Order: sequence, then C-alpha cells, then structure tokens
Amino acid sequence: MRVRGWQTHELSVDGGRLRKRYVSWDRGEHEREWAVLTLLARHAPGLAPAPLAADLDADPPWVMMSVLPGSPLGSGPLTADQFDALETALRRLWSVPVEDLPARRLSLAEAVRSGSAMLAAVGRPDGVAGTAYDAAMDLVTGPELAELAREEPPPVLGHSDPNLANYLWDGARIWVVDFEDAGRSDVAYELATLVEHMAARETDWTAFCARFDVDPVRLRWCRQLCAAFWLYFLLRDRGSARGNPPDVLERQARRLLDLVDDRRARMPE
Repeated sequence: MRVRGWQTHELSVDGGRLRKRYVSWDRGEHEREWAVLTLLARHAPGLAPAPLAADLDADPPWVMMSVLPGSPLGSGPLTADQFDALETALRRLWSVPVEDLPARRLSLAEAVRSGSAMLAAVGRPDGVAGTAYDAAMDLVTGPELAELAREEPPPVLGHSDPNLANYLWDGARIWVVDFEDAGRSDVAYELATLVEHMAARETDWTAFCARFDVDPVRLRWCRQLCAAFWLYFLLRDRGSARGNPPDVLERQARRLLDLVDDRRARMPE
C-alpha cells in the first residue's frame, strides 16, 4: 500500500555503486544517513550498504554507497525463513551502540508531544474514521503515553522507516536500507512501527514479536500510537493516496479501534 506519491531522493547506479541524491534535506536526512551508514559499517558490517563517498554540502547533497543483492520483501505474508532472517537482521541492528546519535525522527516522545496538533490540523472525519480519530486524540493526550515517553528503556538503533521494501531478501539473509530518519529508539517502539506499517498487514506478527524480550504493555501502547499515526497520514494525504484500496481509511480506523479494544480488554478491573 502507498500513502505518498512523491520521493525524497533520486537513485542512480554505476556498477556496484549507488548514488543517492536528496530531493529534500531540510531535516538533515543526508547527514543522518551518512552518520548511520558509517556507524553500521564499523559495528555491523554487511547489514547495510557500505558508505563509499559523500558530499553533504552540495546542492543537492548526495551519498554514495555499495549496491546490495536481494529484492525487497513483498507485502504478502512472510515465510518462516524470512522471519528468521529478519530477526537476525534486527538483532544486529539493535546491537549497535547509539549513545552519540540523535533520537530517530518521529520518536515516541516527539509523536506524543506533537500528536494532538497534527490530528487537529487534519480535522475529524465522519463515520467510523471519526470514531477512530477520537480514540487517536485520546491516546496522544492521555497520561499513559506521556508516561511511557518519559521512560528510558535500553536504547537501540531505530530504523524509523520499516517499510518491508527497505528489507532486501536474497533467499538466505536480509539487508537493511534507507536510514534518512534513523536514530536512537527502543525495541518496543521499533517493533510497533514495523508491525503497524501498512506494508506489513498481510503478515501475522504475534509469534515474531514474542521472540524479543520486550514489555508487552509498552508494545501494545506503541502499536496503538503507530496505528493512530497511520490514520493521520491517510487523512492528511487522502488526495494523493492513489493506489490504495478505496476503503483504506475505514480499514485503518477499524484496526486502530481493534487495538484500543484489545488493550482495554487486558486492563485489570
């Protein structure tokens, strides 16, 4: 599924080298990606493209990196081998020291801090989407997520863009690409952004999430928040959401409401 109809970069390949030119870089995407690729080359070589060269002061700036084998994971259900390879890749990614990195873009704290204003800017829709909009607003203004945002679980390198297309599979292993928004995060929030991404909807992630030592309560709250932001993205970009099913907004609304109902059902009386 697609939400946006534009690209933030242009790619060109010359032999085994890929040059990435940034169409927009006002958030420092080029600097962030170069820093993360350099860090990964040092601590987890072979997991991501190797950084080869860069001109971060050019207009537009560019980064050159190695070309990786494999094809993007599809939007269909993952196989057992793909689950195993993805777990290996994520554990390597999350083992990288991140103390000197900034927080990933749209970190948990940023999402909670800006969520109500972002939702207010798109306005409340009608129907079931409106009911989900109310639930989303309750989430981002409630005390529970604010408390979670103040916690400091062990930091990991957050990919921040876990579209399955950014995981390259060659039949045996997975490489990770696209680190424009990467930075410091935590495992629960990263898992939530992965499993609630619209590209991941054809896969049942229950058993996969259980492989990781993560607070299930934090994970449930983070999944609701990520689902709420996908509702926001669809409302914001409804005019450019061509290619999505016509009922995509209603489906996302029901997904968020199901997650909220599941959380409420688990709450002690």
